[in-house]
Amino acid sequence: MKRFATLLAVSGLALGAAPGAAWGPTGHRIVAQIAQDNVSGQTRARIEQILGHEQLPEGATWPDEQRSSPDVFLNKTTYPWHFVTLAQPNEAAEDLVHPPEGDAVTAIERFTRTLRDPAASQGDKAVALRFLVHIIGDLHQPLHVGKDGDRGGNDVKVLWLDFPVQKNLHWVWDEGMIEKQGLSFTEYADRLEARMTPQQAIDWWTIDPNAWMDESISIRNRLYPEPSDKYGDGTVENPFKLEYHYIYDWNPTMEQRLQQAGIRTAAYLDWVFAGPSTN
Repeated sequence: MKRFATLLAVSGLALGAAPGAAWGPTGHRIVAQIAQDNVSGQTRARIEQILGHEQLPEGATWPDEQRSSPDVFLNKTTYPWHFVTLAQPNEAAEDLVHPPEGDAVTAIERFTRTLRDPAASQGDKAVALRFLVHIIGDLHQPLHVGKDGDRGGNDVKVLWLDFPVQKNLHWVWDEGMIEKQGLSFTEYADRLEARMTPQQAIDWWTIDPNAWMDESISIRNRLYPEPSDKYGDGTVENPFKLEYHYIYDWNPTMEQRLQQAGIRTAAYLDWVFAGPSTN
């Protein structure tokens, strides 16, 4: 899909979930591919200056891949930067209190400064760019804008279709529904872009993390499975058994979040590289 021409009404960057990789590798690559297809020509050139022959879909999975690195910064310091946690179930993003170790929003601010710092090395800018693409995707996975108490759905155990081992709700959103489609990331990105209208791209073109997070909160509060007395004997089903109707109910929402994440990543990178001191 060619990049939709639109005027970017810049929203102020908001200052300011749960363990686990938001989206799996396929999801992050889908988001990055949509972003790569929709950035401006100037942004595309800036990306090439920083990453060389590495494409955004390759860089998008890099932050998760570094969790096994011996580098303390990559495997420990950045760990809480993949999510945010709101103490109250219906708390708004603007009320988010950032922990001392930082979170996804403070990480976005940090890596934005690096990309705009003319004294930053190319290597530091490459790390910053990969993390930005990854974290913007993270904030569009509803369970990465988590509530207190269940680690973003990691503690909600489920039986997924006919999968032979017990999984959790976080995994269902990271990977289960995406991988069930049986598509490569390029096939899936092409499908989602073909289904996206110009008006949607215009409507979704925002760089405000609060807007992304408030959307995720609204979805998150509805996606938990309801306890079921499956046999009518007063015994609540545990773990939850998620059948095909869960995919039917939630797959359109999951796909829209991938589309929105791709468009918002493009919008944010256009804004970053249009700003001062990006050389």
